[in-house]
Amino acid sequence: HSSHINGDILVGMVKKREAKVTRYNKTGTEIQNIQRDNKGQTLYGLPRYITENINGDVCVSDYSKHAVVVVDKSGQHRFSYTGQGSEFRPYGICTDVLGHILVCDTRIIGNSDTVHLLDQDGHFLSLLLTSQQGVDDPRSVCVDDENNLWVGQLNTNTVTVYKYLQ
Repeated sequence: HSSHINGDILVGMVKKREAKVTRYNKTGTEIQNIQRDNKGQTLYGLPRYITENINGDVCVSDYSKHAVVVVDKSGQHRFSYTGQGSEFRPYGICTDVLGHILVCDTRIIGNSDTVHLLDQDGHFLSLLLTSQQGVDDPRSVCVDDENNLWVGQLNTNTVTVYKYLQ
């Protein structure tokens, strides 16, 4: 992820079963490793997609932990969101101008492919898109400068654009 706040690069890494998110500055110098919470527990299993919120929080979709893991800019764990039931499988993640967190859920069991909308504190607001609205295996999301929601879908090899915020 390339930070819109300061140009830093955030990279998810796994080596010898140790997962972390590393921050690099514009010159490529490593400036932060985010790996454990304040109790020494590992934060990540497989950090897939990373974004940064308007308040500087680092938001990571972790497919193996079945969670969105959010830390503040200093790397302190703020919260983990584990979905609205069983089999939460987060993939693509982004944030919007209001600080909402949008995340794809590609559940393996059942036809329940969705895009979840959370507030910046991890509280569930709604299922923004569902399979009933034609979403099929959403893997990536992006909100553009005109508040359109772009959703990339694996099974159909399509990108669909939705009017998101007015």
